[in-house]
Order: sequence, then structure tokens, then C-alpha cells
Amino acid sequence: MEKITYHSLNKYLKDTFGVKVYKIAIDAGFTCPVRDGKIDTRGCIFCSAGGSGEFAQNRDLSVTKQIEKGKALVEKKLPKDSPHKYIAYFQAFTNTYAPYETLKEKFYEAMDHPDVCAISIATRPDCLPDDVLDLLNELNHIKPVWVELGLQTIHKKTAEYIRRGYDLPIYDKAVSDLKKIGAKVITHVILGLPGESKDDMLKTVDHVGRSGSDGIKLQLLHVLKGTDLEKDYIAGKFKTLSEQEYIDIVRKALSLLPKDMIIHRLTGDGDKKLLVAPMWSANKKHVLNELSKYLIPV
Repeated sequence: MEKITYHSLNKYLKDTFGVKVYKIAIDAGFTCPVRDGKIDTRGCIFCSAGGSGEFAQNRDLSVTKQIEKGKALVEKKLPKDSPHKYIAYFQAFTNTYAPYETLKEKFYEAMDHPDVCAISIATRPDCLPDDVLDLLNELNHIKPVWVELGLQTIHKKTAEYIRRGYDLPIYDKAVSDLKKIGAKVITHVILGLPGESKDDMLKTVDHVGRSGSDGIKLQLLHVLKGTDLEKDYIAGKFKTLSEQEYIDIVRKALSLLPKDMIIHRLTGDGDKKLLVAPMWSANKKHVLNELSKYLIPV
């Protein structure tokens, strides 16, 4: 079977910054419009109580202290004097959903850290008002700004089921607005959402490829304890993908994307303490090894 080539994040980082780059996940203490009542109070159906920030640092710490703790964890595993830099990744919940002055303070604190070469901000396409775009533009003239948009699917029925809370044109406009200020856009897509066929999933990937997004994160659907998705899974309303099904979909997905699109993630590993299904995904190293049989990073 012919292998599929793709533009890997590791190579992009090395080419861009000249050294190995590590991400430090930060919890800046924000919430989300699908949790605070603006759209809903239950959160997206798949999202954990931690706002998908299980691997982030403690939100009670300052941004600087979170970066320092993240650095300490990384540097325990590195050879002494190994050259490297960091991306401050605002991961948990919606990281542009706060007052302008709060965002400015936290983003600048990360930007000002001498070991941070860029910041990456996970958010929703419907949480990018003009003043926030102006702030991101300002920041992007200091150090690179990446904005990670949670799209997950282009299909209206699925979007309503997962309680996403915005329509597809909002995503398209957000990508356009962010590109105008020179920010790098990374789009999150979940493969294996209930009710979606392989063709449905690939249509989402194809749309992202044509949207102007600079990168994509492919995420296997995880069922996590304490989510409404878990209730539907236990009730037998859907099945999760098998490992081989997932690999086949990823191969086809990558073949649809522009050759210069950066693949930021091929899969994801949910917190093992919370993972309900699919259990094969708990061994991320094995999954990546299996994917490597069919894929070539360039």
C-alpha cells in the first residue's frame, strides 16, 4: 500500500525556530459560552469537566509560574544544554472568552517570557470580536500567534448534537479574519463523531483544507467519564472507531489536504483516568507506530 506523505509539525517547528520546540499547556482560568449560560450550561457533549485541559498546569498559578513548571517537567527528560524553546499553549476552555484587559494581561505575560517563542490560543470561532482580533494582531508583531479553532465537524446535525453552538459560516469568517492579521490558524477536527459516516468525516477535512487554515489537528473521538457522550455510549447509541478504521480514515484525510498544510496532530490520547472508549487509544505510542506504517512525515 502506497504511503501518504504529510508536512509534520516537528519539521515545521525546526525549520521555523531552528531548535526543538515544546508546548506547555496553560489553564488561564477562563470558561466557555457553552458552560456559562450564554449558549448552554452543559458544555460540548464530549468535553470533560476540565474543558479539555487535563494536561494543562494548575489554573491557580500565574501564567509565568505555569510556564516554569512546564519547563521543569520537560527539562527533566532532556540532555543537559540541549537547545530548545517553548510555545505557551492556552489550552483549557475558550481562551479568547474574557474581558479584553484580562486577555491582554495573560497573553503579554506569556509573550514576555524569554523562553517562549510563540503563543498558541485554543478558542471558538464565535469568540473573536474586533477588539480581540486587534489584540492578536498587536501580539503577532512581537512573537508568532497561533489560533486553534474548535470546528470538529461541518455537518449541522452533528454540530447540534455535540452542542457546538455556532454555524459553519462563523468558522469560515474566523479563518478569514485571522488570516488578515497574519495569525496562523489551526483547526481541530474530531473523527468518529456519532452518526457520521467516513464520507461525512472526509468532507469536514476537505472543507478545512480549502478554508485557508494553516494547519489541522485530527482527533479520535474519545468517550470520557462524566460527559453526556458517555451516557449515550453506555446506552448503545453509537460505537467508537476501531484502530484500523481510524488509520484508514487518517490516510484518506491526509491525501485530501494541501501538501503545505501542517499536520499538528494525527491522533490524541485522552486522560487514562477518564477514558471509557476506545481503550485501544490509551497506548498513543502504539497508535502512532501503526500510523507510521502508512504515513511519511516530510
